[in-house]
Amino acid sequence: MKKLILGLALAGSLLVNAQEKTKASSPVTFGVKAGLNASTLSKADEYDNDQRIKPGFNAGIFVNIPVAEKFSVQPELLFNQVGSKTEERDEFYINSDRYRREVDYKKTLNYLSVPVMVQYNILPQLYVEAGPEFGFLLGGKNKGDITMTRNSGNTTVTETSNFSDKIVKDLYNTFNFGIGIGAGYYFTQNFGVTARFTAGITDIYKHNSGDAIRNNVFQVGVAYKFK
Repeated sequence: MKKLILGLALAGSLLVNAQEKTKASSPVTFGVKAGLNASTLSKADEYDNDQRIKPGFNAGIFVNIPVAEKFSVQPELLFNQVGSKTEERDEFYINSDRYRREVDYKKTLNYLSVPVMVQYNILPQLYVEAGPEFGFLLGGKNKGDITMTRNSGNTTVTETSNFSDKIVKDLYNTFNFGIGIGAGYYFTQNFGVTARFTAGITDIYKHNSGDAIRNNVFQVGVAYKFK
C-alpha cells in the first residue's frame, strides 16, 4: 500500500511540475481510454499444466503532460483485469484403479493500476512509450471445472463438477509492479488507438517458495483526448 501511495505521489509530482513548465507552450490534456487485455501468468512449476491467454479489459483516465518538444509524461488511472487460463492434467493410482484428474479454470485478478509512461513523438500523431506501472489488488476470482475419471478393470466412471470462488487476498501481494512499453497513433487531435505490453516484476503471491509468478499483459484499445 505504501508503494502504491508513493507511485501516486510521483505521478502527482510529475503533473504539478510539468504543468508549471508547459503553461506557455503545449497544453496539458486530459482523456479517457479503454481496451482489451490478453494476459497470462508466468509459469512456475514442473507439472503438466498449460497456461493460456485470458481475455480481460481495462478502462480509465489519463493526463498527457508535455515536458519538451517531442517528449511528454502520461500518468494514468485504470481498472485493469488480468490473470490467466490454466489446464491441469495429472494421473495417479489407488490400488489397481487408475485416476485421471483434469482441471480447467480461469484466474481473474482485478487491479487499480497507475502507469506512468514517458512518450516520445516520432511524428505529431505517432508516439512510442515506456515506463513503470504501479498496481493495487482489488480482488479476484477462480472459476472453472474439475473432471475426475476412474478406470477400474473394464469400468470407466467420469464425474464433473464446477467451482467459482473469490481469491483469498491474504495469500496475494497487494502491490504489483511492472514495466510497460507501447505505442499509439492519433487519427485526429482527439481520437487514437493504443497498444502496450506490461511485464510483471513482482510476485503476485506473498509466500511463494518457488519461482516468482508474475502478471504479463498485452493491451490494445482506444483513447480520446479532451481539447
